[in-house]
Amino acid sequence: MKIRLLGFDFFHYKSIQSTMAVAFSCLILFTTLCIAYTTYTLSTNAAEQSSREHTAQLIEQVNTNIETYINYMENISQMVLSNSDIRQYLMNTTMSSTNDNLILEQRISSQLSSVLNTRKDISSILIFDHNGGIVPYNHMKLNPFADPAQQSWYTKAIEGNGNVVISAPHVQNIIQEYNWVVSLSRQLRDADGNKLGVLLVDLNYSVINDLCNKIELGKKGYIFILDQEGNIVYHPQQQLIYSKLKEEKIEQVMASTTSSFTTSEGKDSRMYTINQSKKGWKIVGVTYVDELVSNKQEIQTYILMWGIGLIAIAILISIFLSSRISRPIKHLEASMKEVEKGNFDIQVAIESRNEIGQLSKRFNRMTTEIKELMVQNVTEQELKRKSELKALQAQINPHFLYNTLDSIIWMAEGKKSEEVVLMVSALAKLFRLSISKGQELITIANEIEHIKSYLTIQKIRYKDKLDFQIAVDPQIVSNKVLKIILQPLVENSIYHGIKNQAGSGTILITGEIIAHRIRLQVIDQGIGMSPETIQRMFEKNENSGGGGGIGVSNVNQRIQLYYGTEYGITFESELGQGTTANIWLPILE
Repeated sequence: MKIRLLGFDFFHYKSIQSTMAVAFSCLILFTTLCIAYTTYTLSTNAAEQSSREHTAQLIEQVNTNIETYINYMENISQMVLSNSDIRQYLMNTTMSSTNDNLILEQRISSQLSSVLNTRKDISSILIFDHNGGIVPYNHMKLNPFADPAQQSWYTKAIEGNGNVVISAPHVQNIIQEYNWVVSLSRQLRDADGNKLGVLLVDLNYSVINDLCNKIELGKKGYIFILDQEGNIVYHPQQQLIYSKLKEEKIEQVMASTTSSFTTSEGKDSRMYTINQSKKGWKIVGVTYVDELVSNKQEIQTYILMWGIGLIAIAILISIFLSSRISRPIKHLEASMKEVEKGNFDIQVAIESRNEIGQLSKRFNRMTTEIKELMVQNVTEQELKRKSELKALQAQINPHFLYNTLDSIIWMAEGKKSEEVVLMVSALAKLFRLSISKGQELITIANEIEHIKSYLTIQKIRYKDKLDFQIAVDPQIVSNKVLKIILQPLVENSIYHGIKNQAGSGTILITGEIIAHRIRLQVIDQGIGMSPETIQRMFEKNENSGGGGGIGVSNVNQRIQLYYGTEYGITFESELGQGTTANIWLPILE
């Protein structure tokens, strides 16, 4: 199938080398692009997968750290819960204050203070009885307008039935310091399951902030935490979200059943990696898709540079291979051009045994056979030409003999014995020159001698009615010509020119070199000929009545068969003005 670009047959006017080079280059380019695209895709996918796994590991680490911290806080709460002084104080809250109670309060206050002093991450530790009253604690300045029993962490602790409850970040308003904390609360019970009160441990929000801020997810990535209800526990831009200046995919995170999902936001597309905490929190890592592969530009540049280099090398190789493949074809084409010029001696070197080698082998065989056929044809044509020449010559001799014998008979009837003897003598001389030992070519001097004998015979016949002159350039008398070429023209001049006119006539025979050719002329002063008569003289089977038509046609054919069509006989004639017959011959010394 031909390849067409913009409706143009791309390979129609191309050489086979350029066609193969372009085809190879297109194939290599397509393959390289496919490999480059596949490599780039696999590399980026691998890098993205690695980034996802790394992000998941970081989120898992954050989750582990938070759970470890929360567990530690739970252990603290368990330690407080198991403290005998606290349990004793809570069970005796209905009794009036005594000196023993004061001592017990001081011990509890001392114990809680020691915990706070050793743990900077704990904002406060408070204990409330089942009525919401607080265990006296000297270091805390309580807010008299805040009712602990109305706080969400308190009510949820009551609902938790002894399980640890973790609140969302909030401002602790029961203490006048108003710290931003995460509250860990649980209900306190005795061995019989009776409600004793509620333990509150406020964790500094900065602890979670520090744990999350240490994790880097690219230049723009971050981590945020949601509780079981979808409330934000931690977010680095929490204030922007609360003020609606930033939107987070919280609903989609809460509804997601997979560990990650990616948003479709163009350049701002984000990947959410979710980790479910045992405490019910969701630790969410947000990474921007364009940062998953930090060296994407480097990968593109690397693949592009290698791709260009490999394509350039591949194109050079394709040009080299196409040149190697097309070189024998070019040699075969050059050999064919030589054959077109007629050089059948050319032979193509067979460099391989493939299809081109077989084609070259058949080409050599073809040129050899054509050469043999041409030699055979030349031989046959030469034999044919010689046969035609002999046949034409055979037509002239009987015709001339017929005319001469006719003249001898005419003179014998007139009892002109001397003329008969002279004519027979001239005839014998004429035939001796005609035979010329079987040679086709004779000198112009011999041809002139031959025509002199012929004109002598004709002058005896016509007496004073015919006269002749011969003026031939001595430079051409040694040139070779076909024999018996003047006699049919002289005979034509006599029968068509002088015989039918009143009075005598003269025939002039000349010979000279004109434009690198020999021109022999037979000029008469006869009645002349019309163009139609001249045309009929060249018609091979036409007999004009006098007997000369066959001779002129045969002489012209003999000359052209032997020398070529650029030579032969031409006539110049006007009625009443005479006729000039020109014989054009090559110069053959």
